[in-house]
Amino acid sequence: MSEDEIKSLEKEVKKLKRIASEWASQMHDLVEDRLPAAYEEIPGIAQATFDACKAWADANKKLAAAGVTA
Repeated sequence: MSEDEIKSLEKEVKKLKRIASEWASQMHDLVEDRLPAAYEEIPGIAQATFDACKAWADANKKLAAAGVTA
């Protein structure tokens, strides 16, 4: 993997981590501020949070496979 590809992947990992953190924050806000009234929002926010975390984990594994630690 070239240096440019690694830098691009590092940038992608950082972006995906930020997105996962934003979804986690939305989940936290739901739990802390809007439950039990907003219980119907749980599946959508939970799935989006899971998907965002999975995307970050997958990209982070690719980066680790390239010999780079995030």
